Amino acid sequence: MEAFITPPPKIPFYLRPGIWLARKITGKDLLPPKLLAWYPKTAVGSGVLESLVANGKKDLDKRILKIVRIQASFAVSCPFCIDMNSHEYADCGLSKAELAVLQGRADIDKVGTFSIREKLAIEYAKCVSGTPLSFPRPLIDRLKEHFTEREMVILASTAAQVNYWARLLQALGVPSAGFSDSCEL
Repeated sequence: MEAFITPPPKIPFYLRPGIWLARKITGKDLLPPKLLAWYPKTAVGSGVLESLVANGKKDLDKRILKIVRIQASFAVSCPFCIDMNSHEYADCGLSKAELAVLQGRADIDKVGTFSIREKLAIEYAKCVSGTPLSFPRPLIDRLKEHFTEREMVILASTAAQVNYWARLLQALGVPSAGFSDSCEL
């Protein structure tokens, strides 16, 4: 599968360091930053958004952030996002059974390894990624019981960031990048 468009023949010089950095971080020559070079403002804005992503160092742990990213990716059915965010799921302590729940192939109540916070984060990521948007009051009340206001902003912005990338990349026809070729997705 190919994207709907090809990268521009010449990438602006000021975008090349970002493309190089994306390659260095991911180990792959990614198509999205090259396609965004057609409109450098979007490339720069998207790069800034990506650079500010929550990473689990000072805030929510990496496992819960990975859960939110994977759940949002599957909720919006974005091949690139699913591939990128599901890659190395086991490194964040996720099991194959837990991944099956996030994929919608298993019942969350039959997999007893998710904490209450993780279950709430999964439900919230689904709400953030759904159309139309809907946030049931009981869910919000439970979130407020188990997460700080700061943590709720991090959960919401993490899921929303996946949604941003999903909408943008699907609109350009960007296929998966092959991160998860060796694992069961």
